[in-house]
Amino acid sequence: MATSSVAFKSREDHRKQIELEEARKAGLAPAEVDEDGKEINPHIPQYMSSAPWYLDNSQKPSLRHQRKWKSDPNYSKSWYDRGAKVYQAEKYRKGACENCGAMTHDAKSCMERPRKVGAKWTNKHIAPDEKIESFELDYDGKRDRWNGYETSNFARVVERYEARDAARSKHLKEQQLKKLEEKNSNQTDEAGASDEDNYEDDLRVDEAKVDESKQMDFAKVEKRVRTTGGGSTGTVRNLRIREDTAKYLLNLDVNSAHYDPKTRSMREDPLPDADPNEKFYEGDNQYRNSGQALEFKQLNIHAWEAFDKGQDIHMQAAPSQAELLYKNYKVIKEKLKTQTKDMIMEKYGNAASGEELPKELLLGQTERQVEYDRAGRIIKGQETVLPKSKYEEDIYINNHTSVWGSWWKDHQWGYKCCKQTIRNSYCTGAAGIKAAEAAIDLMKANIARKETTEELPAPVEEKRLATWGTEVPDDLVLDEKLLAEALKKENERKKEEKDERKRKYNVTWNDEVTPEEMEAYRMTKIHHDDPMKNFLH
Repeated sequence: MATSSVAFKSREDHRKQIELEEARKAGLAPAEVDEDGKEINPHIPQYMSSAPWYLDNSQKPSLRHQRKWKSDPNYSKSWYDRGAKVYQAEKYRKGACENCGAMTHDAKSCMERPRKVGAKWTNKHIAPDEKIESFELDYDGKRDRWNGYETSNFARVVERYEARDAARSKHLKEQQLKKLEEKNSNQTDEAGASDEDNYEDDLRVDEAKVDESKQMDFAKVEKRVRTTGGGSTGTVRNLRIREDTAKYLLNLDVNSAHYDPKTRSMREDPLPDADPNEKFYEGDNQYRNSGQALEFKQLNIHAWEAFDKGQDIHMQAAPSQAELLYKNYKVIKEKLKTQTKDMIMEKYGNAASGEELPKELLLGQTERQVEYDRAGRIIKGQETVLPKSKYEEDIYINNHTSVWGSWWKDHQWGYKCCKQTIRNSYCTGAAGIKAAEAAIDLMKANIARKETTEELPAPVEEKRLATWGTEVPDDLVLDEKLLAEALKKENERKKEEKDERKRKYNVTWNDEVTPEEMEAYRMTKIHHDDPMKNFLH
């Protein structure tokens, strides 16, 4: 903690001061002491330990500035003296109350009985003056709602309630005595009444006459003061019989079951090795896991599970509803158990019934003689049962009512119940058969419609191809329009051959040549022995 001194310190002094503060915080150095000789907590921050400049009158460390340094002696913690009187006048004074004659209040605020109009004033009519006091209370005194409270006033309330309870108990006791006396008189008047019954009635009357406080001693309320929360509380007397041994005295070993004196509980068994038949106390957990405590725990668990599954149920909000649902659940569960048991007994039989079992099964032996060889095979005495199939028989899967291979069609095995040829298919029954037949009929109708509406392919016109070489046939007939187009294409082809830059990379080849294209090639062909070849384009 930094001192209140604001003098200049060198770097070395500042470092030493920091080391000293760290040592005080770690407990290695003694704490700093203020003017009064009290130790100052070293963990108090500097902004709290340093006094402001206008209060720093001393150079010693102190926390006086954090305490209340302004004291007002005028504050009082006393209260008004209720009902106190100061002066009793003998005659009426001017300015006094017109109703009672006191000088401390007026007629409007007077609490005395109204005085008759025109009556003469006497000493009996004049009321004494009240004691008027004024106090200057501090902050807490102004807000103390119990300041000036008279505890004797509450004693009247207690007396009133106790008188009411006493009257009620007296009335109930009188009613009980009256009923028992009437019953006793009726039984004595009747003929054939036994002496034993009369003796029991006399005992009941005597018990009723006993003081109620002694008869119901276990319900007596005792006063306990200086509790944790303050004040007095009413606690019911412990119901344990005083002759019984306290649970914490059953086993004095320090390593035995733990006893909590605040709640008076001992969960574990204090004598686990003792004979259970001789023990009267086995720990509080024994009570929690047996009797109605176990039923209440199961009821809570059922309510939680039902709420998690979506039911609108709450043990604390609607306990009656939760208990009723739990009872219905137990009834339905018992019915399901009975149905399951009946189904199993119907299928496999009841071994505990009165039916006589075969002697072979009961005794485990028969008169039939069977011979075996060294390998354990039967030689004679019992017919050999040949296996029907290597597959498991009479086992129906996927809701089928027949086995695989019970139906054959179009070189495929299937199920007879649904006529399906897929081994792991799910049975669809008669509805699946109808749906499959309808699908097959629809497919056949679509195929037939397609065959009737299918169009024949259009005839392809035969292309005339040129088959001559240097000689032109005499019966050749050319189309002028096609010939012109062929000549145009041939001229363009020759231009591309002359210019290498116009040659394309992707060259397509067509070996079908028409007569018009052949004639165009012959007409544009250059003959080297022709004297007019230079004039041809």
